Amino acid sequence: MAHIDDPQTQKANLEYIQTSMNAPLLEKDHELELARRWHENGDEKALHELINSYTRLVVSMASRFRNYGLPMGDLIQEGNVGLMQAASRFDYKRDLRFSTYASWWIRSAIQDYVLRNWSIVRTGTTAAQKSLFFNLRRLRAKIEGENEREGLGNEGRKQIAKELKVRMKDVRDMEARLSGADSSLNATIGEDGDDDWQSMLSDDRPNPEDIVLGMKDAQTRSEWLKSALGELSNREQTIIRERHLGYETVTLEELGKELGVSKERVRQLEQRAMGKLKSSMKKFITTKDDLFTAD
Repeated sequence: MAHIDDPQTQKANLEYIQTSMNAPLLEKDHELELARRWHENGDEKALHELINSYTRLVVSMASRFRNYGLPMGDLIQEGNVGLMQAASRFDYKRDLRFSTYASWWIRSAIQDYVLRNWSIVRTGTTAAQKSLFFNLRRLRAKIEGENEREGLGNEGRKQIAKELKVRMKDVRDMEARLSGADSSLNATIGEDGDDDWQSMLSDDRPNPEDIVLGMKDAQTRSEWLKSALGELSNREQTIIRERHLGYETVTLEELGKELGVSKERVRQLEQRAMGKLKSSMKKFITTKDDLFTAD
């Protein structure tokens, strides 16, 4: 659903746009001098002049995204964030116009805002997904116009996938996403229904009783393992902890250097220690289910 600003906000946006369009354009040498004064001397006056001269670029870029139903003022504000980022990163020593450099930052900032706010559901995070989101409508209209037909079809989707370097599945998923609207789980089922969609959803998570039993079982197994480890030598305990109980597995070669033995010797010690652990654990186990938690 498109967002409609109140009259006061619309007036403020219009005034800002008019001010931006009336700002004087800069010659290349002058904008480079402003950028130099800002980066070398921290001259805020030079920064303000540089920024104010290119707010028209922000307005122009923001207008390209107005059909996504988001407030124009917010689009402009996000574009200004991108413009500030461009000013802070611009290398005045390169033979490049600031407007060319800033355009990328402004567009990127606005696109990120659209992706975050167009839907309550995250639409895409990778570069390919962003490209698909912002180009699907254009490419679909182009293909449908060339073929003089309604609907995209698999050939059209294949063409889009090839051009944007994404999977056919990604195109179908994004097409469905863009054609739908967000729905509330509190919406009632049917016009006169009392139940909402949320009440019809099943919860596959374990109930509190299962959680408590699982915690108790895990604690019991931990105590079994602690007892079994206590029957190993210090060197064997070190090998088991480093090879099987740490966040990252240490290689046989690294352990060999640490213990002053060859990696083959570490492998032999590891196998012997694992055998001891299995023998110790068997004393606690009555059935094979004692070793595993329920799914």
